[in-house]
Amino acid sequence: MLTSRPYLARALYEWLLDNDQTPYIVVDAGKAGVRVPQQFVQNGQIVLNIAPAAVRDLAIDNAAITFGARFSGQPMQVVVPTDALIAIYARENGVGMVFGQEPVMPAYSSEEEAALEGEERPSLEGIEGRSDEAPAEPAADKDGESSGRPEKGKPSLRIVK
Repeated sequence: MLTSRPYLARALYEWLLDNDQTPYIVVDAGKAGVRVPQQFVQNGQIVLNIAPAAVRDLAIDNAAITFGARFSGQPMQVVVPTDALIAIYARENGVGMVFGQEPVMPAYSSEEEAALEGEERPSLEGIEGRSDEAPAEPAADKDGESSGRPEKGKPSLRIVK
């Protein structure tokens, strides 16, 4: 799966503007591909104002956030790869989102995907009209008392209407 970070960043950016807030981003300046004014980096991070009045040609795409801006009167093209984006928030009240470390989803080739087809996976099935399967009994603890939890088995989802 693709990272959700650029999608969330675009949505939060628009939401902040719609609420008359000034969107700021926090960037990890040490990540590969980051182009920011190094003289303003503190503790490996930089905070940038990305409001329409502060930047030119802002693009928040799936690979990076890019825009033109002036720093100490000097024009610069800023590039923030998606994985270097730490947070987006409103200057006025701090409302926004800090992005955590996303889990790495394995990318399978079509051959690997075909090999996984035969593996047993959780299934989704309706239970209407099914009488061939008894409901799971609650598991008993050491003393033989019921804990109220069903016994563990093959994971599955059931549609209950």
